[in-house]
Amino acid sequence: MELQASYYYFSLQDIVLYYYGISNNLNLDNLDLKLNNQVAILICGHGSRNKLAITEFQELTNFIQKRYPNFLVEHGFLEFAKPSIVDALDKLKDLSIKKVIAIPAMLFAAGHVKNDIPSLLMNYSSKTGIEIIYGRELGINNLMISAACERVKDVFRQNNNLKPVESLLVVVGRGSSDPDANSNVSKITRMIVEGIGLGWGETVFSGVTFPLVEPGLKNVVRLGYKNIIIFPYFLFSGVLVTRIKRQSDLVAINNPNISFIHAKYLSSQSYVVDTFVERIEEILNNEGNNFMNCSTCKYRSNLFGFEKEVGMVQESHHDHVEGLGISCELCDPECNGACEIQNQIPTNNQEKSDKGGGDCLEHEHVEAHQHEHNHHHHHHSIYPNSKHPLGPVTLRLPNKD
Repeated sequence: MELQASYYYFSLQDIVLYYYGISNNLNLDNLDLKLNNQVAILICGHGSRNKLAITEFQELTNFIQKRYPNFLVEHGFLEFAKPSIVDALDKLKDLSIKKVIAIPAMLFAAGHVKNDIPSLLMNYSSKTGIEIIYGRELGINNLMISAACERVKDVFRQNNNLKPVESLLVVVGRGSSDPDANSNVSKITRMIVEGIGLGWGETVFSGVTFPLVEPGLKNVVRLGYKNIIIFPYFLFSGVLVTRIKRQSDLVAINNPNISFIHAKYLSSQSYVVDTFVERIEEILNNEGNNFMNCSTCKYRSNLFGFEKEVGMVQESHHDHVEGLGISCELCDPECNGACEIQNQIPTNNQEKSDKGGGDCLEHEHVEAHQHEHNHHHHHHSIYPNSKHPLGPVTLRLPNKD
């Protein structure tokens, strides 16, 4: 191509293209490929021994990769699955990646998002010199609310005789020792109830806090609704989703006149993928709003009942289980709860913490409330509601009456 100075005007784009040695075919896609070859996206997951959960996580990563064809997208897990987050970072380092955009694949910001993952990333960055920019959790936005509403609306699409105003919704959160994260589940419940126009809505949890599914449903059935929709507000399958079904079945046995209908968890619903894209774009576009909510964070604010946790040291408590990659062989592929029968996991917080670290791994397959309690021997304080009468002390294992 012959350039004539009197007629050709160099734009900033042209100068950048020339600087990076790209040919005369001025194509922005080519520019992206050249500029992005040292930047990668890392999706940081919790990890699970359940094969289906890991498969679903990989599918989510593939969807994100399709949205960013000019970036390398990798994934890593905090514990119990491979590759670990460190494994993924090592792979990116070996590929000469200089900057990593790390996005936590977590619904809300609790201990993993606020402590474990950022501590791990910070340590890795300080040792290797790789720049790691940490993104926000998925949180609550229009997209996540829409994803949740679509899952509940699927129930009505599949059951034409159901009427929203005559149905009660029970949203099940994972449960955390962080009250800020727990309160967000309640907000999701209310947004779904008002968005769809449901008759009533309640929030329960699978572990750690209160009320758990079984005691929560025992109270819910007294409201007189004949149709109860149970929606696990989880990203993926696993032992906790199975536990929700089992606990609800225990209540259904004694309430044969009530229909208990299970909605699907979030998985790779399109609005969920859109939220991951939004979190990535916040960093790529330097929008300045890549900040977590600190106003009700128990580590930053003098939150009532959690004053002792203000300013706690930010550290990871997962070094002893990171990257173990031990898959469960008791279920294929979806969890059937057999691990809880085999391992006979104590439900009381003090029972777990008294065991110390020696036999933690045998019990870690139950990933939420037992998972958090397993690490209480690392934490500075114990969750004040761990012995609540509607909390983990009520959990019945599959082989118990």
